[in-house]
Amino acid sequence: MQAMDLLGMYPTFYVPGIGTGWVMGIIGVIHVVASHTSVGASFLFALIETRAYRRNEPQLMDFIKRYGLFLLIFSYVIGSITGPGIWYSITVASPRGVGGLIHNFVWVWAAEWVFFTVEVIGVYALVYLIGKVDARTHLKITWSFALASWTTMLLIVGILSFMMGPGSAAWYRTGSASDAFFSSNCFAQLGVRTGLMFVMASVVGLIVASRLPDADTRRGMVRFLALVGLAGGLFMALMSLFYVRTLPHNAIVLLDFRLLPDYARDLAAVLAVAALWLVFAWCRPDRVYTSLAVALFAFVAVAGVWPEERMRESMRKPYVAGRYIYGDQVIARDVPGKGIKEEVDRIARDGLLTLHPFVPDRLRTINDGNLLEAGQLLAKMACASCHALEPGAPLRDLPDEFHRATDEDLIAAYLRGPLRHGTQPYMPRIDLPEDEIRALAHYLAVDDSGRDVDRLIAQERRHALLARGKE
Repeated sequence: MQAMDLLGMYPTFYVPGIGTGWVMGIIGVIHVVASHTSVGASFLFALIETRAYRRNEPQLMDFIKRYGLFLLIFSYVIGSITGPGIWYSITVASPRGVGGLIHNFVWVWAAEWVFFTVEVIGVYALVYLIGKVDARTHLKITWSFALASWTTMLLIVGILSFMMGPGSAAWYRTGSASDAFFSSNCFAQLGVRTGLMFVMASVVGLIVASRLPDADTRRGMVRFLALVGLAGGLFMALMSLFYVRTLPHNAIVLLDFRLLPDYARDLAAVLAVAALWLVFAWCRPDRVYTSLAVALFAFVAVAGVWPEERMRESMRKPYVAGRYIYGDQVIARDVPGKGIKEEVDRIARDGLLTLHPFVPDRLRTINDGNLLEAGQLLAKMACASCHALEPGAPLRDLPDEFHRATDEDLIAAYLRGPLRHGTQPYMPRIDLPEDEIRALAHYLAVDDSGRDVDRLIAQERRHALLARGKE
């Protein structure tokens, strides 16, 4: 087969036990907590310093310096580690998805890096120039830092919203970055994240404020942070209602039937605890102790951001970008503006094992000697971007999704029916030839039975080698 006949696929990256998605999710949640805290804190600094400048309250600058030093470690060191970590994990797990984003937004990303550079320089200048330049000049630095920080969020959110879908259907025809970027979902998501950044910055700020030496400054700062956090939370809740109205049909179905039943109570509990904590801080500022502030921050960061980010990532399924790249990296539709051709029908005709460039030659043709191994490879290529393969794994493991079924005919019927015809709105249309359906159903049935699949594959390969030797 000529190279030009193969699909532009990449090697499949799979993490056993937890699934690939959890690797991206863990790194991403840490990065979101650090980055949103940083952007929210930049505006807190600007507002507080404006007050200090206008009312001649230089003691407020002590809080800014303490919080700024904390940010340099918490947000910028952790963010600088997890940022490249996200790039690595998403590049190996979803290379075509990342490629789609880069090809559409290369100059937007370049602009974001420029603003991020201003942001990093700004936070260092803000912290280390306190008391070394005049107050008016320092205030300009602080506002520049805040605006650059928020602009990086604006640009990244525009790119993230394209993962849910392009801003205009005209993008499929024009391929224009402006048609891809601007959408109601983009601005709704920006509003949600803007509210969240103030909540996170306030909750983290209470840790810093609790350690201020002057009692009056500490009480005033705690109350100010509590009010900002409550206002940010209210704004986030209102924008969330707008955000839901911008979602496509598949996201609404997934939200109603899969995500809210799993996460609604947990998120409601986190919001209630966060609101009560901020109300308590405003009412009893003298009782905001460092240990309590740290515990509440950890609770909000872990129990709140993780399900929120997982829901946002899950809602765009079955797509990973632009509503044209499926989560399994297959191109779902033509995009004339980018010269992209749909691949589902071609896979249905020729087979994924035949068209994928990184399939070993021994598995391109299925027979009784490689049936299980071919089925495992098909599961990794077609399913592992959204599912774990091991029973009991945390990322929607396939054995439990099939209710531990061991009936090959039953599994094959699903592969030939809803999956082939794309009748489930949050599942990609995976149309495979009959021999690949048989191999995939065989692997899933054996895997669901709890048997040692790797041992059986090794056994299968030995038998095939022996049979070949006899020939």
